[in-house]
Amino acid sequence: MKDTVITAKVKRREISLAAGCFLAAFLVNVYAIIRFGTPWTEMFTQIGYVIVLSVIIYAVVWVIRLCIMAVMALIRRGR
Repeated sequence: MKDTVITAKVKRREISLAAGCFLAAFLVNVYAIIRFGTPWTEMFTQIGYVIVLSVIIYAVVWVIRLCIMAVMALIRRGR
Protein backbone atom coordinates (compact mmCIF):
# COMPACT_ATOMS: atom_id res chain seq x y z
CA MET A 1 0.00 0.00 0.00
CA LYS A 2 1.36 3.40 -0.96
CA ASP A 3 1.81 6.08 1.71
CA THR A 4 0.27 9.45 0.97
CA VAL A 5 1.37 12.80 2.33
CA ILE A 6 -0.98 15.71 2.87
CA THR A 7 0.98 18.92 2.47
CA ALA A 8 0.60 21.96 4.68
CA LYS A 9 -0.75 23.92 1.69
CA VAL A 10 -3.60 21.43 1.23
CA LYS A 11 -4.37 21.46 4.95
CA ARG A 12 -4.53 25.28 4.99
CA ARG A 13 -6.80 25.30 1.93
CA GLU A 14 -9.22 22.79 3.46
CA ILE A 15 -9.28 24.58 6.82
CA SER A 16 -9.94 27.88 5.06
CA LEU A 17 -12.73 26.30 3.05
CA ALA A 18 -14.30 24.77 6.17
CA ALA A 19 -14.04 28.11 7.99
CA GLY A 20 -15.68 29.84 5.03
CA CYS A 21 -18.53 27.34 5.09
CA PHE A 22 -19.00 27.92 8.82
CA LEU A 23 -18.97 31.69 8.27
CA ALA A 24 -21.59 31.37 5.53
CA ALA A 25 -23.83 29.27 7.79
CA PHE A 26 -23.31 31.73 10.65
CA LEU A 27 -24.30 34.64 8.43
CA VAL A 28 -27.43 32.75 7.36
CA ASN A 29 -28.28 32.41 11.05
CA VAL A 30 -27.71 36.15 11.63
CA TYR A 31 -29.90 36.95 8.61
CA ALA A 32 -32.67 34.71 9.98
CA ILE A 33 -32.46 36.39 13.40
CA ILE A 34 -32.79 39.83 11.81
CA ARG A 35 -35.43 38.79 9.27
CA PHE A 36 -37.76 37.10 11.74
CA GLY A 37 -37.07 39.38 14.71
CA THR A 38 -36.05 36.64 17.11
CA PRO A 39 -33.87 37.24 20.18
CA TRP A 40 -30.11 37.44 19.65
CA THR A 41 -29.60 34.61 22.13
CA GLU A 42 -30.49 32.30 19.24
CA MET A 43 -27.08 33.07 17.80
CA PHE A 44 -25.64 30.83 20.52
CA THR A 45 -28.52 28.44 21.18
CA GLN A 46 -28.77 27.43 17.52
CA ILE A 47 -25.04 26.77 17.07
CA GLY A 48 -25.72 23.07 16.52
CA TYR A 49 -27.86 23.87 13.48
CA VAL A 50 -25.16 26.24 12.24
CA ILE A 51 -22.56 23.48 12.46
CA VAL A 52 -24.84 21.02 10.64
CA LEU A 53 -25.55 23.60 7.93
CA SER A 54 -21.83 24.32 7.54
CA VAL A 55 -21.13 20.58 7.11
CA ILE A 56 -23.86 20.39 4.46
CA ILE A 57 -22.41 23.41 2.63
CA TYR A 58 -18.93 21.85 2.83
CA ALA A 59 -20.26 18.57 1.41
CA VAL A 60 -21.96 20.37 -1.49
CA VAL A 61 -18.77 22.31 -2.25
CA TRP A 62 -16.78 19.07 -2.03
CA VAL A 63 -19.07 17.37 -4.57
CA ILE A 64 -18.79 20.35 -6.92
CA ARG A 65 -14.99 20.32 -6.61
CA LEU A 66 -14.96 16.57 -7.26
CA CYS A 67 -17.04 17.00 -10.42
CA ILE A 68 -14.74 19.78 -11.65
CA MET A 69 -11.68 17.62 -11.02
CA ALA A 70 -13.28 14.73 -12.92
CA VAL A 71 -14.07 16.95 -15.91
CA MET A 72 -10.55 18.37 -15.88
CA ALA A 73 -9.09 14.85 -15.80
CA LEU A 74 -11.25 13.86 -18.77
CA ILE A 75 -10.16 16.94 -20.68
CA ARG A 76 -6.49 16.21 -19.98
CA ARG A 77 -6.90 12.55 -20.97
CA GLY A 78 -8.58 13.55 -24.25
CA ARG A 79 -5.59 15.60 -25.44
